[in-house]
Amino acid sequence: MVQYLHLLERWNRVHNLTAVKGAGPMLDRHVLDSLSVLPWLHGPRVLDVGSGAGLPGLVLALADRGREYLLLDAAAKRVRFLRAAIAELGLGHVAALHGRVEDLHPDPGFATVVSRAFAAPPAFVRRAGHCVAPEGRMVAMLGQAAAAEAALPAGWRYRSVAPVRIPGSTASRHIAVIERESA
Repeated sequence: MVQYLHLLERWNRVHNLTAVKGAGPMLDRHVLDSLSVLPWLHGPRVLDVGSGAGLPGLVLALADRGREYLLLDAAAKRVRFLRAAIAELGLGHVAALHGRVEDLHPDPGFATVVSRAFAAPPAFVRRAGHCVAPEGRMVAMLGQAAAAEAALPAGWRYRSVAPVRIPGSTASRHIAVIERESA
């Protein structure tokens, strides 16, 4: 994790991957926040939509080597960083892909599709729901729980919305687990 933070700091100076500067603040605001979603992951394959600087996907992959991770982002500079970090950190269970989630058609789908700052839950489901395996789930990292009050597209429901506490932070954080409705 320390090596990842050093890489992020170095690349951030040139590529502006995150507004947060310095390893200490990055640890508090990015790493600990990203790790908070780990208990909600499901199954062997995880897709991180809008991974950016690897948040939460790369951080999760560092802590969880038992799953395969695909980090997806539409910005080429961020994907270049992700690929460099994956190689330097020796993460054989992680891949980074440059593209838009609407254009991704995985077969099979992913057991968990996660996002940290991609879109509000209804838009997240509309844009990325097709990437979820039949028994899979979507996991949205949110600030306020009220963000999960918006109606989801037909066929989807909130399984749970849970508050999470980030050590050292007073910021409001919640995890929304979204799944297909039963037939």
